[in-house]
Amino acid sequence: MRYLKLLIILVAISTVFITACNPGEEGGEERKEKNIEQGVKLLKPKELPDAFLNGDYERVYSQTSKTFQDQVSLKQFRKSGEKFNKGVTKYILQSENPYGNGAKQYSWIDESGSKGMMAIVGEDDNFHILQMKPLDAYPETDNIYTETVFDFPFQDKWFVFWGGTNSLLNYHYEFENQRYAYDFLIRNDYSTYEGDPTLNESYFAFGKEYLAPADGIVVKVENGVEDNNPVGKMNREQPFGNYVILDHGNEEFSYLVHFKYQSVVVEEGDKVKKGDLLGLVGNSGNSSEPHIHFHVADSPDPTNSKSINIRFDREDKFSQGDFVE
Repeated sequence: MRYLKLLIILVAISTVFITACNPGEEGGEERKEKNIEQGVKLLKPKELPDAFLNGDYERVYSQTSKTFQDQVSLKQFRKSGEKFNKGVTKYILQSENPYGNGAKQYSWIDESGSKGMMAIVGEDDNFHILQMKPLDAYPETDNIYTETVFDFPFQDKWFVFWGGTNSLLNYHYEFENQRYAYDFLIRNDYSTYEGDPTLNESYFAFGKEYLAPADGIVVKVENGVEDNNPVGKMNREQPFGNYVILDHGNEEFSYLVHFKYQSVVVEEGDKVKKGDLLGLVGNSGNSSEPHIHFHVADSPDPTNSKSINIRFDREDKFSQGDFVE
């Protein structure tokens, strides 16, 4: 899977630390060999939360990337860990996903659901990104679902890249107007593209049919935003890019976002049935690669609406890291 090279970030070191670099960072294998020579037993990724919770900070720190250590000292790491671990008895694995360049992303939450941990582990077994953060919860709306029963806005099998009811699994969760949004990709053999990663046409999702997830009336359409080129360039001035908003009644409006340039085939006022073609999947707007963004809200005004948890036409729950079809 293709990802942009991440910038180094350091946030509120006393409570949260995030540092990032290219998971293929030079020197990773040499540092791994040095640890082994010094008798340091390398942690397996799933052993990280227990080691961190048990106060084995030096061992964890020895396996972080050079970029991490340049930004966070062992003393700072220990102090932050001791503060963050207060009241925690266990961290529970939530998701395990390929991240690109042979790396994997792991996410855990504590038993209360109020604290989360995320790590990106490279092929060199180093922790290239390590994040601990408090997790907000909104139980008063998490359990309120749409009256409309929705299908997926696509055919075949897709991968849930963002989705769930905490901000580690779903970055949208922190924002009231998109809290229960999903981002879907097509992933084959741990990758979302084949060929040149800078070309939209290389991505499996690009140009796929984008379908109506339920019966409704088209209330808003945008069709004139060009796809981001090269892939990785993002249009923050027009974050939705090309989109269709459908009115399903019951004050429920679905937002279907990031259509391919000039591919939308419906107009405002059209009535559509579940499964009708709306357009093609693209990479317009604030999008890092071709994908589907889908959420439901109580208003067609994106700035003054509240997201509603989607009731799908299946009993199985799903979140980040799952395949759905």
